[in-house]
Amino acid sequence: MQRAIAVLDSGVGGLTVVKELMRQLPREKICYFGDTARTPYGPRLAEEVIAFTREIVDYLVQFDPKMIVIACNTATAVALEDIRCRVSLPVVGVIEPGARAAINLTNVDRIGVIGTEGTIKSGAYELALKQLSPRAQVVSLACPSFVPLVENGIFRSREAYRAVAEALQPMRSSDIDCLILGCTHYPFLAAPISEAMGNEVALVHSAEETAREIVSILRARNELADACATPVHHFFCSGDPEKFQYIARDWLGDSIRLTPVVWQVPHIQI
Repeated sequence: MQRAIAVLDSGVGGLTVVKELMRQLPREKICYFGDTARTPYGPRLAEEVIAFTREIVDYLVQFDPKMIVIACNTATAVALEDIRCRVSLPVVGVIEPGARAAINLTNVDRIGVIGTEGTIKSGAYELALKQLSPRAQVVSLACPSFVPLVENGIFRSREAYRAVAEALQPMRSSDIDCLILGCTHYPFLAAPISEAMGNEVALVHSAEETAREIVSILRARNELADACATPVHHFFCSGDPEKFQYIARDWLGDSIRLTPVVWQVPHIQI
């Protein structure tokens, strides 16, 4: 039986990573969990995000995955090392890959980062960027209004363009030449973000670099899917499956076979 790559996110944002995984690794089976009932994670306490992430990982390991991808910047920032200590599988986050991509792209060593309140408060991107290049200057901005635009499926609306332009106003005068989309939801808003920032600012998101890292790990472990494999992907969510399926099909394409299953979220004691 083909073992899956398990991917988790606070909602639909991790589908941006899934799309890139499907492009780079079309033979790999994906098992995805979006915690749509409890999104967004950004405003939550770190202890709460860690508890949610542990719970989802415990749920996903029953499917015997060969790798876990935490495709949520907030969860990566606060829970990555915790999960790595709890499971024997390779666990990949999205912050270090995004930082590498930005360092490779910038010409002026001045990099912008936008993300949820939790990700920005953690300072995880600034730490990752400065470890890669001590010369890097980092300008960070929390954009809490962005995730609801995506989760509600209105990321192409006029409202989205207005909200993004207003939120990014402080970043426009920052003299950056690249902007890290430090939340996997934000690539859904790439068009309004690019319009707000202008063509001179390159947008960076971690999906492509994260997928490359996954390829490298699976190849080193000799666990890449067989060249003849025909994967059937499975998608789970903790909230409204119809809304999830609508966004997933819009992003991944109508030809993608989805089996969204609602997971009943238990009460967690923090």
